Amino acid sequence: MTPNYPLTNMNTEEKLVWYALVFGYVFYLTGMLYIVGSVLGWALFALFMLRWFVEGKRPGNSALPITIWVWLLGMLMMLIALLIGHSEFSLGMGLTIKSSIGWAKGWALLALFPLLGAMASIRPKVIIRGVCILAAQSIPFILLGLVLAVAGSDGSLYLSPFKAIGGPISSFEVGLFGINPETGRPRWPFFAPWAPAAGLMSCLYLIICVNEQDRFWRRFGILGALVMCLFCQSRAGWAIFILLIPALFLLGQLKKPLLWLLLGTAVSAVCLLGQPLIEGVQTAHQQIKDSRAGSTRVREALATIALQRWESEAPVWGHGVVERGPKMVEHMPIGSHHSWYGLLFVKGFVGLLALAVPLAITIMYLSFDALNSARSRSALMIVLVFTGYSFFENLEVLAYLYWPALIWLGLALNPIKNIELNSRGVTA
Repeated sequence: MTPNYPLTNMNTEEKLVWYALVFGYVFYLTGMLYIVGSVLGWALFALFMLRWFVEGKRPGNSALPITIWVWLLGMLMMLIALLIGHSEFSLGMGLTIKSSIGWAKGWALLALFPLLGAMASIRPKVIIRGVCILAAQSIPFILLGLVLAVAGSDGSLYLSPFKAIGGPISSFEVGLFGINPETGRPRWPFFAPWAPAAGLMSCLYLIICVNEQDRFWRRFGILGALVMCLFCQSRAGWAIFILLIPALFLLGQLKKPLLWLLLGTAVSAVCLLGQPLIEGVQTAHQQIKDSRAGSTRVREALATIALQRWESEAPVWGHGVVERGPKMVEHMPIGSHHSWYGLLFVKGFVGLLALAVPLAITIMYLSFDALNSARSRSALMIVLVFTGYSFFENLEVLAYLYWPALIWLGLALNPIKNIELNSRGVTA
């Protein structure tokens, strides 16, 4: 089957999504990817509200389910915690405004994009094909990087002047690859700010690409996701990607009695071999940690500092802002590399609940709906990947990258849109 343009008669919202995806590497190489991802959600929301005002009605299949309301309330609580934290530590109006803008570019997107997926007229096939094309572009990108790495290049290109708008400095560093400081060998972050984030994107892209109906783009999309996972050299990315492969197959067989019979047999075997399996998992986990001992040491130190200072200084509302750590953690931000420790330090126990509650409710809802809906099965895998990666990354910092998965989540949470039309049930 030859590649073909996915849709005709795309509306303005779909065109914005489409171009943001298929030109993802162009935006990255011009230093604009962070801006595009951060602004896109608010631009789509403004366009949706304008269309609603002009036409006087919402799209016929739009809905705002309780799960979306939970995400909206949770991310609003993030803002409230931020404001109270700034007030308690007297951080000043200027820093409060700056942090509020950071909230709009981060945590707010975790509710805004699912809202758009549920309410706006954005068809799933636009997301699927766009992600496949973007993932496939990673193949020539890695080939070019390999050639330059063999030639002795360090892979770095330039630092985008758009860094002046604020945000993680790594989001504005443009390069073909980076150098792993522990091994001295090339490591590819692709269009992500750092290599482990590319591992997250590869897992999300795999989940979405398997739903493509066109065999050409499905194959190259999955291959691109695999290339991203392999060359980013992320331990978490490798582990989760490997687990996704059987999980994507098994979730599609939930209604078959044979699967439950096999699962029951597997559970019995695990119970009989429990101790050896536990010891084997512990040994493998320790080997993974030892493979990059320096990184593991820094992560553990960052977690310890975050917990100690959260508990002793700001247990309820947090400190309000991110702080740089001491020399022992290479001056990395306290609570970084871990969403939960970061939330406790910056937004306290309130911030932790503001993320934990929407995640838990969404997982429970999708777990039930996955029995009847292929799209919900994909969305469940996405939320589980988010949950897994929350122990290795700060989710809000990367929202500008994984926004297609958030729109997909909104599509699945809308019971009107979430109707299976064929065996795959996701391309309507």
